[in-house]
Amino acid sequence: MSVSHHPTEDFLLLYASGSLDEANSVLIATHLALCPSCRLINNTAELLGGELLDDIDPIEVNANSFDYVLSNLENAELEKVSTFRDTSFNDTSLPRPLKDYMPEDGKKIKWRWLGPGLRYLSLKAHSKTAKVGLLKISPGTKVPHHGHNGNEMTMVLSGGYTDGVDSFSRGDVELADSSLIHQPVADQGEDCICLVVTEGNLMPTGVIASILNRFSSF
Repeated sequence: MSVSHHPTEDFLLLYASGSLDEANSVLIATHLALCPSCRLINNTAELLGGELLDDIDPIEVNANSFDYVLSNLENAELEKVSTFRDTSFNDTSLPRPLKDYMPEDGKKIKWRWLGPGLRYLSLKAHSKTAKVGLLKISPGTKVPHHGHNGNEMTMVLSGGYTDGVDSFSRGDVELADSSLIHQPVADQGEDCICLVVTEGNLMPTGVIASILNRFSSF
């Protein structure tokens, strides 16, 4: 597998520094699991960040600091980490970072109907501005023609699609902003399943706006 389309370096550097919100971090971490070249950028950024920390002068730590940290750990609520298994969705399509956000072991995905050939599953990840979820597009299905009033980052997990300009397959990431108006079309042969992070809403441009309005509200 060769990944041809990547997140911007800005996203990768924000992720490496720990400054990226959880919704976008889920996508970046999932991409890194499939893309050696972006992993190299991430590892380099983390190493540089570590060297910068080494150059910072140490500060005096209060004697009660350790006890304070331990007390907070004892009172913290730990989130359950779940593993996903579903024979209707090939497990090899789910890199490790994404599995922790999937339904609990043994439960099937409950896809939400968005329109003919379109299904969606919302994932829980904290962000003040972005939503993250899985979009399943049936083979040959055209996503309604649309633009964007905020950034949208889409990563292919299985199958593929074209948007009239480029083609995207497993591991590829497309970043759409307000300048992009397109109509993705799923490749033939298998469902196209994508991890999608949206900020704002999609802007319908065609006559089937009612479907896209449903699509843009997830």
